[in-house]
Amino acid sequence: MDAVSSAFEAVPRAGFLPPASQWRADLDAPILIGHGQTNSQPRTVEAMLRLLDVRPGQRVLDVGSGSGWTTALLGHLVGPTGTVIGVELEPALVLWGRANLRRTRFTWADIHQAEPGTLGRPAEAPYDRVLVSAEAREVPQALLDQLGEEGRMVLPVAGLMTLVVRVGEEVVTSWHGHYRFVPLR
Repeated sequence: MDAVSSAFEAVPRAGFLPPASQWRADLDAPILIGHGQTNSQPRTVEAMLRLLDVRPGQRVLDVGSGSGWTTALLGHLVGPTGTVIGVELEPALVLWGRANLRRTRFTWADIHQAEPGTLGRPAEAPYDRVLVSAEAREVPQALLDQLGEEGRMVLPVAGLMTLVVRVGEEVVTSWHGHYRFVPLR
């Protein structure tokens, strides 16, 4: 079994959904989690994680961590030698996502309150990987600045799943299908 499939098996979606929606965990659809946010459909999350190509021991930034599901999946992928820093703007989701994450064994992953007007967590950069689960109008320079050497960032930009790869000073961008997400704020 490959690493992404293993992560999905190790981190069941149901534990990151509101109790009234847990029965829908196996549906390949986004599920509302409150505060205008969704838990993304599994096929979309899988596609994003495959593009991100997370490796054990890496430092990963999870922007828009919501219920904590993607943070936990990333925690599985980086393993105990890695670090996952989730950021979420909605205070109630930060608390809920943290509580969900604490029920896992991934002590090397955490969720923090995003600072209004600041994308990511620049004080702890650089990151090997950046996952953004909200749609930007263009690739945010603030997140690109937090991406380390040989880093990869996956995010939806203007409806297209976008992979950004930093190779030295060069940045290579590619697009991988149409998707809809809540807007990046």
